[in-house]
Amino acid sequence: MEEVREVKDDLPILNGIDLTTPPDDLWERLRNGFAMPNLNSPLVLDRQIWYASKPAAIKNMVGRSRRYLYHIIDELEKRGMPTELALLPMVESAFNPMAYSRAHASGLWQFIPSTGKSYKLQQNWWYDARRDIIASTSAALDYLQFLYEMHGDWHLALASYNWGENAVARAIEKNKARGLPTDYLSLTMPQETRYYVPKLQALKNIIANPEAFRLNLDPIPNQPYFVTVAKTKDMDIRMAAKLADMPVEELIALNPANNRPVMSASQGEALVLPADRAELFLSNLENHSLPLVSWQAYTLKSGDKLDRLASQYGITLARLKQVNGITARTKVGPGVQVLVPIKGSAAAAEPIPSIFQPPATPAVEARARAPATVRHVVKRGETLPSIAQQYKVSVDDLRRWNSIGRLAAGQQLVIHVKTEARERSSTSTGKSRSAKSKHVRKHAQPAPRTKKPAQPARH
Repeated sequence: MEEVREVKDDLPILNGIDLTTPPDDLWERLRNGFAMPNLNSPLVLDRQIWYASKPAAIKNMVGRSRRYLYHIIDELEKRGMPTELALLPMVESAFNPMAYSRAHASGLWQFIPSTGKSYKLQQNWWYDARRDIIASTSAALDYLQFLYEMHGDWHLALASYNWGENAVARAIEKNKARGLPTDYLSLTMPQETRYYVPKLQALKNIIANPEAFRLNLDPIPNQPYFVTVAKTKDMDIRMAAKLADMPVEELIALNPANNRPVMSASQGEALVLPADRAELFLSNLENHSLPLVSWQAYTLKSGDKLDRLASQYGITLARLKQVNGITARTKVGPGVQVLVPIKGSAAAAEPIPSIFQPPATPAVEARARAPATVRHVVKRGETLPSIAQQYKVSVDDLRRWNSIGRLAAGQQLVIHVKTEARERSSTSTGKSRSAKSKHVRKHAQPAPRTKKPAQPARH
């Protein structure tokens, strides 16, 4: 007869994560979905210290992220992907949708033009979908899924996102040929890529336990920040903001893909509005009788001069150039399209939001400069003090960066040095390693695919 055991009322109750009830705070939902293996490296500690020392930068970055995090986390969960990836725009762009790099990477996810086109992110005079919050997020997650399928490892997938999958594949093959491990930390990579995953891991650690870093994360409601409404008519961005009764800067932050102060109904799929503004916008639009646009497109003809055109349409030359993003490098001639004010409108006198000025590089917190890294091969007779003196670092630093027991000839040491010290000491490593620009070419074009990538499993 099966033994029956009495259940005691005083047994302790184990408290775990209740995934059946959605949390009220989006940060908690984000933490619940962390599923990537943790990366343990001195570089992670280095980046944690850097981020923790920049509370103002973290505050600004987190503040910008509030508009976009719900949508990104929601899309990641639908695909069964680790939610840490929602923090990747912190590494890429500091959650600035207007971030623009020297490699011409743009948007939250920093797509270069060629990869953007590969993932159907249209880029034209009116519109750059690399900055479209919804379209670029979908493209970035497609690309990350493709890279995960290629490597079966999220750290290598992220390295490929930064450096290019072909470059990572070559680094893996080199290690295989030498009988070396092929994990992320074992590969020889550019400086930016070496610090790429440690940055994400450092941010993950900070978000997982903000109190330990003396960071106060204000709660974010676990509900959609924005919704979309169909674009059926061309409309000034200022007019759209007026109809929604919201600041134009907030409207631009949700619709940053527009290159001009007029939103073309044929460009982009929808207008993005705060969830509590959509109903008011539609109601006001239905009852609005005044013109929705104050700008019109004009195609330059042979003999047209910008200064004459500006005078003809009652706008200053400087303002005409600003609205159309015309700089000294812009080729202007017959067939080129420009925006000019509709006669009788107030467009010529209204201030132009800064978004329509020529793009600038992202804020410094988006791509924190990492210290230069060299690999020193220990020679016979060398000691830790002599190596430390050579690179102008401390013995304690050498021990912190490397697992050092007994020093032996042929052993490799990782050393983080200032650039000038690195250049003076480069010959000691056996070959000179030139410093790499902090803006490497982003996102190599993926190999052709005949089918959409399957969803990677959580791990």
